[in-house]
Amino acid sequence: MAFDQNTLRSHFCHALSEMYKSEVPLYGDLIDVVWGADAKTVQHSQNIEGDRVINPDDILPARHRVERHGAIRLGTAHELATIRRMFAVMGMHPVGYYDLSLAGFPMHATAFRPNTQEALDKNPFRVFTTVLRMELLTESTRKLAQKALEQRNIFTPRLLALLDIAESRGFLTPDQCTELISNGLETFRWHSKATVTIEEYEQLKAEHPLIADVVSFPNSHINHLTPRTIDIDLVQQLMLDHGMPAKDRIEGPPKRSCPILLRQTSFKALEETVYFKDSTSFYVKGSHTARFGEVEQRGYALTRKGRQLYDRILNRVNTEAAEHGLKGKTYDMLLEERFKEFPDSLSELHDLRLGYFTYRLTPLSDQSANERFVLSEEPISLQDLLDKQILSYEAITYEDFLPLSAGGIFNSNLGGVSQSKQLIMSADPDLDGFQHLLGKCVADEFHLYAEMQQKSLETCRQKLRLKEIIV
Repeated sequence: MAFDQNTLRSHFCHALSEMYKSEVPLYGDLIDVVWGADAKTVQHSQNIEGDRVINPDDILPARHRVERHGAIRLGTAHELATIRRMFAVMGMHPVGYYDLSLAGFPMHATAFRPNTQEALDKNPFRVFTTVLRMELLTESTRKLAQKALEQRNIFTPRLLALLDIAESRGFLTPDQCTELISNGLETFRWHSKATVTIEEYEQLKAEHPLIADVVSFPNSHINHLTPRTIDIDLVQQLMLDHGMPAKDRIEGPPKRSCPILLRQTSFKALEETVYFKDSTSFYVKGSHTARFGEVEQRGYALTRKGRQLYDRILNRVNTEAAEHGLKGKTYDMLLEERFKEFPDSLSELHDLRLGYFTYRLTPLSDQSANERFVLSEEPISLQDLLDKQILSYEAITYEDFLPLSAGGIFNSNLGGVSQSKQLIMSADPDLDGFQHLLGKCVADEFHLYAEMQQKSLETCRQKLRLKEIIV
C-alpha cells in the first residue's frame, strides 16, 4: 500500500469494521439490515415494482456504503494526544468541541474526521472521541481512576515508533502502513480481563457507568461502529422485525422532507462476560455492559443561524416535555409538531440562509447562454446567477455530531444512574482545558462548512470569468 492518507484511512476503517464484526456478530446483522432498508428505499424512489432487488450501491454515492463512525472513550492527556497523532497520519483532524456534562456525563469530546470535501468524498470515516474530566469525579473515585489509568498503555511500542517515523519523514512505506493498521487495531480491541478488582469496578460504576467503562480495561475498546442509512425509520422497524433489542426512539430531529443534521438509533448494549481480579489476584467472573450497535442518517449542515433556530425549538420541546412528563411516542409527537416551525424545503433553507450549500455551473452556463456575464467588470449577485439558471446549488452534508443525541444513545445503553449527576450537570464547558489535553486547537465546524461553500463559489467565479459574485 503506497502512502496516501485517504487510502490508509479507508483500509483502517475496513479493518476495524471486520474486527468489530468478529467481536460483536450482531453488528454484522445490523449491516445487512441497513443494506436491506436502503435497497427498499431506493426501489421505492425509482418506482420499481415486482420482486427485482435493486443494489443500493449502484445508485447511492460511493462513500455511502463504506461510511462509518466509531466512538472511543479515553482517560488521560497522553491517550488523547497520542490518538490525535495516530488519526492525523490518516488525514483525520479534531473538529468541534462537545460538552457532555450537559447530558450528565463527566466527559468532553471532539470528532476526528477528514476536513476537506475531497477527503470526505474518498472516505468520511470519523471517530467521536471522549476523555474523562477528572475534576468532575469525587475525590475517592478520581484517585482510583488515576491509579488505574497510570498503570496501562493503550498503544503498542511499534505504533508509537511508526507515528514518530510518519511525523519526521512525512510518509510511511507500504509495509509500515500495514503495520500501522495492525498495531492501531490493538488500541480498539476488546479485552475480557479487567485491570481493576470487582470492588473497584463497582465503586467506579456507582459514580457513573461510563467511568467504569473508561478506567477498568487495558485499552480503549471501541464501543460502537455506525453505518449510514438513507431511511433510519425503516431501519428502526426492520431492527424490531429481526428481533434486535432496538432502543425505543430515534434521537435527533423529527423525520422531514429535507433532513437536517443527524438522526441516530441503536440496538442496546450487550451484557458481556468480564473477569476481575479478586484480593488474591485470581480472576472471578463478572459482567460489563458497554458495546452496542448504532445507525445514523445524515441530513444537511446548518449555518449558525439555522442551528440557533434548531436549538431554540429543541429547548422549548424539552422544557415542555419535562413539565408534562412526556416520553417516547408522546415526546416524538410534540417534537414533530414544534418543528413545523423550522422551514422544510431546500429553497427556504437556502434563501433564509439556514443551511450551507455548494454551487456549480448548469448546462445553461456555456458561452452563448451567459455572455452578458462573462468578463463583466461589474460584480454579479449570486441571486442573479441563480435566477438566470447559470448556477445551481446542492446542500452540504452534516459531518458532525449532536451532543444531546449522543447522550440519548449513551443513556439508553447504561446499566445504572450516576450518583454525581448534579455535580456533573452544573459544570461549565472547558474548551481550553480540552485543547490543552489534546495538544492542538479543535477546528470550528461552521468555519469548515463555510469554507466549502465559499470554495465552490470561487470555482464558479473563475469558470465564468467574473470579477466578483456578491452573496
